[in-house]
Amino acid sequence: MASRGHRPEHGGPPELFYDKNEARKYMRNSRMIDVQTKMAGRALELLDLPEDKPCYLLDVGCGTGLSGDYLSDEGHYWVGIDISPDMLDAALDREAQGDLLLGDMGQGIPFKPGSFDGCISISAVQWLCNANKKSDIPAKRLYCFFSSLYSVLVRGARAVLQLYPENSEQLELITTQAIKAGFTGGVVVDYPNSAKAKKFYLCLFSGPSTFLPKGLNKIDEEEARESTFTNKRIPYKIARSGVVRKTREWVLEKKERHRRQGKEVRPDTQYTGRKRKPYF
Repeated sequence: MASRGHRPEHGGPPELFYDKNEARKYMRNSRMIDVQTKMAGRALELLDLPEDKPCYLLDVGCGTGLSGDYLSDEGHYWVGIDISPDMLDAALDREAQGDLLLGDMGQGIPFKPGSFDGCISISAVQWLCNANKKSDIPAKRLYCFFSSLYSVLVRGARAVLQLYPENSEQLELITTQAIKAGFTGGVVVDYPNSAKAKKFYLCLFSGPSTFLPKGLNKIDEEEARESTFTNKRIPYKIARSGVVRKTREWVLEKKERHRRQGKEVRPDTQYTGRKRKPYF
């Protein structure tokens, strides 16, 4: 579990913690981008969606849209909800491809029943365990979130929520409210013997109980790399393929993905992805 003295949720509400400075880190810190993308990939893997079929997914606590970009790269459509205006502004600046909504997940997910084929969330749910004002009751906010999430998922869909529980009591509080809301499932722990690489994924099923996926044990050496910073905004890289955004290769991949989704796309030419000189 994470150390109590260094947890961001102890410093105040998320809409204040995730300000412009924090949003900038998610755009410039190459390690944060890499780790966020890998966790989104793992969450999507645990969703166990049908192959070669675009799905409509919900990203809770979408932040700057890093996780959503991975979903787009895999051919899915998505909607992101986040409580931080600065993080959503950064997502718009990054030209995230999903629809974005400003909202508090502790007050429920404001969509019609059966709207989504699945849900992912990266490093967000543990924020509901903290009371930032007298009216905040963690158990009630968690139940409101899970009950509304259960409603907006199609029956039989999954929700995979990566989280950093502070202790076993907090993890039990979260899972108890999820089960109370109607979910089945459990916690998948990747790299349980590693202090740095250990990750918790709450794997929830909105239909009949099924087998719980196994956690990973082989540690990627890159997980131990130190963070690197730069004063300039670095091009966002797709961790899965290493393709830099806005390059010709990236544009061609994006156009091909849109063709598979049935969208109307202009033919590829020698000018596709070419950088044009600015005109004033």
